[in-house]
Amino acid sequence: MTPTKLLYLEDFNLINCEAHVLEVLKENENDIVILDQTVFYPQGGGQPYDQGIIESLSAKFNVLEVRLVDDIARHIGKFDSENFKQFEKIKCSVNEERRLLNSRIHSAGHVIDMAVQALNIGWIPVKGHHFPSGPYVEYVGSSDGLDKEKIKIDIENLANQFIKDGMKTELMFVEKEKLKLFCHFIPDYLPQDKPVRLIIFGKFAVPCGGTHVNNLNQIKSMSIRKIKTERGNVRVSYDVAE
Repeated sequence: MTPTKLLYLEDFNLINCEAHVLEVLKENENDIVILDQTVFYPQGGGQPYDQGIIESLSAKFNVLEVRLVDDIARHIGKFDSENFKQFEKIKCSVNEERRLLNSRIHSAGHVIDMAVQALNIGWIPVKGHHFPSGPYVEYVGSSDGLDKEKIKIDIENLANQFIKDGMKTELMFVEKEKLKLFCHFIPDYLPQDKPVRLIIFGKFAVPCGGTHVNNLNQIKSMSIRKIKTERGNVRVSYDVAE
């Protein structure tokens, strides 16, 4: 099957689109809808999946979960009554409130990366958990000998200054061999055979496939809850304003 075209990769403002049904499956108690293209974000990269509605003239499907399996977006959920027909034209509508919250939390995680880099702390980012319940970012490095409370305050203050400055979010696709021109740190898990998607805030660029705010001021503000060592890594836990 042809890979699903993921429209949010080129425009994360999109929350509606038209598409065609390729297949409808049944798995356990759930229905699964596969489309030729989608605006729904499938869970991954530390960000939760989108939810919302897919509907045609004759049927409505409640999207409860989205997963990407072998480059195919699987929209998992329940039909109200009738099923879609193969090749039927449908409309996708993402839950805007959920998408915005997830985008704010995800962008805030990278703002912490910006602050850590600007403060020359020396930590290398390895993991992000950008979920509403307990978001955090993890770094390879050590907090030994550091005043954790001071570092916590410094990161929080600088992150909120970046947010207040209102940096616009830019999106760019570049060949992997050119990443060193843009990125302070390049992870080793990036695909070899296609351009890498960069999210850029000011002069800070990071490879990322998630959704983000248009301007950092949409985060409003953030706070650092705690900094601790977790399985040899440094974990920075945070929250965003409601």
